[in-house]
Amino acid sequence: MVLLGCRPPGRHTEQHDVFFGIARSLPELVPDMKVFWREAAQKIHIDAWREVNVVDGYQVKISLRDDIFTTSEKKDQRLFFVNLGGYQEGKFEEQHFTVLTVQPDRASAIAQAKKTLFFKNNQFGKAVSHVDDKYGIDVDDLYDIEEILPARHKSGFRIDLIPAKDLTADEIHLGYLKLSALKAY
Repeated sequence: MVLLGCRPPGRHTEQHDVFFGIARSLPELVPDMKVFWREAAQKIHIDAWREVNVVDGYQVKISLRDDIFTTSEKKDQRLFFVNLGGYQEGKFEEQHFTVLTVQPDRASAIAQAKKTLFFKNNQFGKAVSHVDDKYGIDVDDLYDIEEILPARHKSGFRIDLIPAKDLTADEIHLGYLKLSALKAY
């Protein structure tokens, strides 16, 4: 999970997007990140990244697809990414808060995201918290991670979610990092 940033041509502020990919190391993802955000040209950089291993009491494991021609698998639980949007009085910007959650379906992922303190505390008057969503509910963005992986990752790997106890939380790496610096990473 990588938070990408850049100031595309013609923009006045830095823009951000979240990229998900599967690799043994962060530098291996650089070509996929450049394809993901082509319009960022050579100005793309990383603002944060996380190797996703633990979510909601589940160990996240990546496995090779046994049959790359399998198009659908029935899973009891799915890994979802939710981008919450909200407002704080007097701030001229929309705040965002990302949630990774393991749930059986999109409706459950939305319900879980709406339980967060961010969702409850970043609204006032007509400026209500929301989940930006193409699905019609007030969600900014909601995605099943396996659906938004780069095509070669989707065809070659699957995400397995294994219930587990006493898991160590994932480390979140913050700070500006040029993609060119990843060669030495």
